[in-house]
Amino acid sequence: MFFLTLFIALMAVLALCAFYLMTRFRQMWLHGRDPKTLPKKTRRNIWLFSILPILPLAAGCVIEPYVVVVAALHLILFWILFDLIFAIVSKCTKKRISEWICGICAISCTVIYLTYCCFVALHVVRTDYDIRTEKVIPELRIAMIADSHIGACFDGEGFAEHLQEIAQNQPDMLLISGDFVDDDTTRIDMVRCCQALGELDLPYGVFYVPGNHDAGYSEYRDFKYEDLVTELRNNHVYVLEDEVVEFDDVYIVGRKDRSMNRLPIEDLLAPLDPEKYIVVLDHQPNDYDAEEKAGCDLVVSGHTHGGQMLPINWVGEWIGANDATYGMIKRQNTVFIVTSGIADWAVPFKSATVSEYCMIDVKGEE
Repeated sequence: MFFLTLFIALMAVLALCAFYLMTRFRQMWLHGRDPKTLPKKTRRNIWLFSILPILPLAAGCVIEPYVVVVAALHLILFWILFDLIFAIVSKCTKKRISEWICGICAISCTVIYLTYCCFVALHVVRTDYDIRTEKVIPELRIAMIADSHIGACFDGEGFAEHLQEIAQNQPDMLLISGDFVDDDTTRIDMVRCCQALGELDLPYGVFYVPGNHDAGYSEYRDFKYEDLVTELRNNHVYVLEDEVVEFDDVYIVGRKDRSMNRLPIEDLLAPLDPEKYIVVLDHQPNDYDAEEKAGCDLVVSGHTHGGQMLPINWVGEWIGANDATYGMIKRQNTVFIVTSGIADWAVPFKSATVSEYCMIDVKGEE
């Protein structure tokens, strides 16, 4: 039902986009002429030539509907912007500006802007955080990723290459904060990614918590969540579903996703020694009050993609779905970090943030 509703909504948006763009292409072909003064055959040809540029949208939506919708919406926004700009310029100069100039400017800006957004999404950078704690702990170098959505921006081999780069930073551990796979991830890529995690040689290992996409929203994926968990564990990854792992003076606490039936954070932390450093993996950043009150020292999350695309980047906070969108904030003695993710969901575009992996250095007070 979820995907059927989403598909219907996408088709409706595409239909509106197609109609608007047809009217703009028609204005280009009319070039300021009154259609009533044109022969019937000419008017028919103009409509035909106005429809032809829309056909790639129809073909593209069969293969990549989300990408087509994003591209069409940006083209419309740029076209409206240039319509307004040229209308103001025409009024001020008393000179008419050709619809062809407006259309070419809109199309060119859309192509350039989305090319940049694609580069940002596919180019993964390193983001560093330095944290001080009053607790007595060994120095920790934590690598953290989230939202790999395998198949959206890279396949299993691509993920393995990113892990090699992360390993060169010599982290003590790797934290995976959910949405490791997606509905379009193939079993072959899922298995290869798990094998790549198993090839890492980290002092404390790899820790994973599920995200809302890991369980899957559809029936057509060729593996189940249980298969993912099995492959992860077969490759020595700690799968934490409301579970705790302890080493030295540090706890690694993994929470189930909020979409699952999970324990309150206070119940999960109740048996723990509060003198030890508590790191919590929680895919969605929306339980900050409880996590702060429970005494978490560090909470790492993903899910938001850092806002992903302008101008919707802060919508999650505005509507109360998320407590934060991106970056590090400190509330009392709890540090919260939200990563923008190492990839994207559905569309390989980012404009509000970057694709990244995080290196978090935790040290005692000097």
